[in-house]
Amino acid sequence: MSLIVQKYGGSSVADASKILNVAGRIGATKDSGKQVVAVVSAMGDTTDELIGLAQTITPQPDPRELDLLLSTGELVSCTLLTMALRTLGYQAISLSGVQAGIRTDTTYGKARIHRVETERVRQELELGRLIVVAGFQGATEDLDVTTLGRGGSDTTAVALAAALGAERCEIYTDVEGIYTADPRLVPEARKLVEIGYQEMLELASYGAKMHPRSIELGAAFQIPIYVASSFKETQGTLIHQKADERPMEDRIKVTGIAYDTNIAKITVRSVPDRPGIAAALFEPLSQTGTSVDTIVQNTSLDRTTDISFTVSRTDLPMALAQMEAVVHEIGAGDLVSDDTLASVSVVGSGMQNTPGYASRMFRILADGDINIDMITTSEIRISCVVKEEQVGEAVRLLHRGFHLDEEP
Repeated sequence: MSLIVQKYGGSSVADASKILNVAGRIGATKDSGKQVVAVVSAMGDTTDELIGLAQTITPQPDPRELDLLLSTGELVSCTLLTMALRTLGYQAISLSGVQAGIRTDTTYGKARIHRVETERVRQELELGRLIVVAGFQGATEDLDVTTLGRGGSDTTAVALAAALGAERCEIYTDVEGIYTADPRLVPEARKLVEIGYQEMLELASYGAKMHPRSIELGAAFQIPIYVASSFKETQGTLIHQKADERPMEDRIKVTGIAYDTNIAKITVRSVPDRPGIAAALFEPLSQTGTSVDTIVQNTSLDRTTDISFTVSRTDLPMALAQMEAVVHEIGAGDLVSDDTLASVSVVGSGMQNTPGYASRMFRILADGDINIDMITTSEIRISCVVKEEQVGEAVRLLHRGFHLDEEP
């Protein structure tokens, strides 16, 4: 009997009626002859509410205690969904991330999965039970509870699918699939029937509604990921290794436009231009789990340099605290930050080495009177940092400018 892992987001289990709807969907999959492991997020805005509650006690909650608190949100939806399945006549059991064998490192708030110990889950499957796992969470070797970061339930689901050898992982949410742009900003955005792992990873990393680490896992273990609505019976989007049979040069195309408003820029001015300075700046950030994205360095004639880089807006206070000490140690100038920025990205295969894509993007933004603050590229992505107040217009202009509203 083949196994399907299904994940349901917070909007899909936001109240009792929606939980019952999800239970019906899981039951229908079971009735079709499949084994099912379901992964659930916390109900609605529970995670934000728990963070707010913690901050009424202290503005900077201890990371370990905060993770333990936040993990309770998924436990509520997990147990309620199991109760709903039982009322429908199915054998079902709920498991926390710890009970499901999700073992992680000790980076609280952004823990990475080391391994999945599948013995308990396999035992329950052999008993014919439906299994509901609390997403977003795991445990260290010392059994301290950790969380995987925002959107981490996607990663829980794909990790379980990989460890259990599932046929595929299905992600059910409040959207009908992956679009060429956010349909809330671009009404004419098209839903994609399929997309490759690498293109999806770039879209997810720069604002599309999926946890990038889940796409990385899917690609590494070749787990097809199907994204669809939990409210409508419509075709979704399959993320997989595409077998593209078009002529090689015809494969170069723009797939979608992504944006991210959760970014901030830090600039360290008058940095001494000598070996080891970059390491001195960025090693402390890596040690606290702060991810750095775009980095720009400008060297002047007086042997000093300005270094600018972006971090997530939520990491800005911690990053600034780290940088203040480092700036003093290395004899740099002042430290400035800007949290009014956003990024907009054009994603598609083979763009970096194909003439015209970057200049076309820059011309579209220039004609729209949108100033570019920073630029970064990869093999299949060109990203520009712009003012947050202009990012919506930038997405719309680029979507039209690259003719993504037209059927391929």
